[in-house]
Amino acid sequence: MAELADRLGVDERTVRRYVDHLIDLDVPVESVRGRYGGYRLAPGYRMPPLMLSDDEALAVLLGLVAGRRAGLTTATGTASETAAAKIRRVLPERLARRLDTVLESLAFTAPPGESAVPGTAVLLCVADAVRHHRPISIRYTAADGRRSERTLHPYGLVAHSGRWYVTGADPEIGEDRTFRLDRIADARTLPGSFEPPAGFDPAQHVLAGFATARYRHDVVLRIQGTVEQIRARLPAAVAAVEELPPAADSGDEGWLRIEVRAERLDWLPPVLASLDRPFVIERPDELRDRVAALADRLAASARRTAG
Repeated sequence: MAELADRLGVDERTVRRYVDHLIDLDVPVESVRGRYGGYRLAPGYRMPPLMLSDDEALAVLLGLVAGRRAGLTTATGTASETAAAKIRRVLPERLARRLDTVLESLAFTAPPGESAVPGTAVLLCVADAVRHHRPISIRYTAADGRRSERTLHPYGLVAHSGRWYVTGADPEIGEDRTFRLDRIADARTLPGSFEPPAGFDPAQHVLAGFATARYRHDVVLRIQGTVEQIRARLPAAVAAVEELPPAADSGDEGWLRIEVRAERLDWLPPVLASLDRPFVIERPDELRDRVAALADRLAASARRTAG
């Protein structure tokens, strides 16, 4: 064992641990005594290209399944399926059967993610540019179908709700921008480099962009409570929260100013009711009418008796 470890340039414990790992995976290993002895595979047995323990194999396969359902895959839609099939083929039959049992028994409460996914080449190019602080040129198609070619200093990649985003600075207009990767047709690295701003948080920047994007309704509320209570029902991607200065000589809990931009208002009254906190609607009046209508329906249901 010591001679084999010395020839491999590792310690004896590493060799022993690897041999035990092969035995656990039902790989036939034979010991050979003598000056040039050691361990070898049984005659007629070929080493598979991938060796995983039970925990490692389960982690990889579950990661592939979860990534596919969350929409965090590349444009090659079958990549996760073919990768899982390749891994399963090189596993010992005993382990493969056990993993199949787990995957066949597994049910999900959330529906599969959307299929708007980026191309592999685009994702890898953008990730390399983020890591090495290199500018990139992208061909982008906006939501309204307009196409453009832009230069971007990418600060970070963000995965949110089944989609990939890249956020960074557009040097031509001098503003920070966020782009969906699945709408980027092509990306290529440009000469030069840039320095990202200190303390920049790509994920927080993307979420703040969602909360302040232009929508049909601009809702402004004042709610008495804590930021944690508000965030439990109105996450950062939905609402911007601002702490208001406390009123003089007031022992009441502080008030927060909430801004929500939404295409529809029908979901807001139930959310406000579930918060169970005092609130004031500053605008729009339509939301005030919807909250009153919900209150009337709830009161009517509460007075109804079985007859």
